[in-house]
Amino acid sequence: MTGSGGPVDFGAGRSVLRVRGYSALWNTRVAALVALATIGGIGAFLLAVSLGSYPIPLAEVFAILGGADHGFSSQVVLEWRLPRAVAGLVFGAGLGVSGAIFQSLTRNPLGSPDVIGLGAGAFTGALLAVQFTDSRLAVIVFALIGGLGAGLLVYLLSYRRGLSGMRFVIVGIAVASALTAMNSILLLRMNTFTATTVSVWGQGSLGELKWPAVTPVAIAVGLLLGCASALAPALRQLELGDAAAHSTGVRVERARLLLLLVGVLLTAVITSITGPIAFIALIAPQLARITSGSAGATLAGSAASGALLLSVADLAGAHLFRVSVPVGVVTAVLGGGYLIGLLIREARSR
Repeated sequence: MTGSGGPVDFGAGRSVLRVRGYSALWNTRVAALVALATIGGIGAFLLAVSLGSYPIPLAEVFAILGGADHGFSSQVVLEWRLPRAVAGLVFGAGLGVSGAIFQSLTRNPLGSPDVIGLGAGAFTGALLAVQFTDSRLAVIVFALIGGLGAGLLVYLLSYRRGLSGMRFVIVGIAVASALTAMNSILLLRMNTFTATTVSVWGQGSLGELKWPAVTPVAIAVGLLLGCASALAPALRQLELGDAAAHSTGVRVERARLLLLLVGVLLTAVITSITGPIAFIALIAPQLARITSGSAGATLAGSAASGALLLSVADLAGAHLFRVSVPVGVVTAVLGGGYLIGLLIREARSR
């Protein structure tokens, strides 16, 4: 693209892509991040279906994925390991995009679904479900309702003639604290066996997932990612401020509410079957922003970063320790250190 004074500089890492008379501005750093994260995610995916107590060579894995029948090895790959590996990529992408939406709308790096209580709300729903039924489906439904309810509660309590990002985060932290206390009370009232079983779910894990659970949630996450992509232009305008977004034709409150709904649903549907997986939604958008040099969190970069982080964390939890460790424990350790560093940096910047 050129102007009267010569070529237009769109900034570092940005260029114009032209195809048959059409042109679009794109960020080459984001494209590089997505490509590298995709390669890393594929590598983690292949290792996840290859490694285990019954190791399968990568050549055999490729043959099985290509449709060859290798007997027991095919069952191990296709029925036992593949659902978990697919869940790591798809659910990681969903959590990354959810975190990007919340951080962009609140303009706060702490505006993450797990920080503002969506995970705690889903855990509350699951705890309430096991009080009345042993049905796995009921636990998933109640966890989904709990996550959605927590998101709605935070929105209603923080809305005052508009939505303030800082108020949203503070109210979310308060709601998360209250729900965490309620969860502790509910656990103490359970018998030891039930409390132990539910507590394991509450750590966040991909280990027991099979196709009947993964397939519908993966489809839902895919649809929600499509909705997020359609709303991405409005999100970029909202990052400039409500006044600027309104001047470009964005219906501010409607767009914000739709984006919040997509973000809440992404976290709630994933958490309903995995349990709360901490810090992926917090770290992935920041990693994407820092790596790509973008002013705000990019959805594509956040999705790729989230998929890579969750897949690698689950791979580490499954194979780096003497016993299998839930992925939520691994991400909590990594995310806790990141959160401390983030808080220190924010304190020094003030």
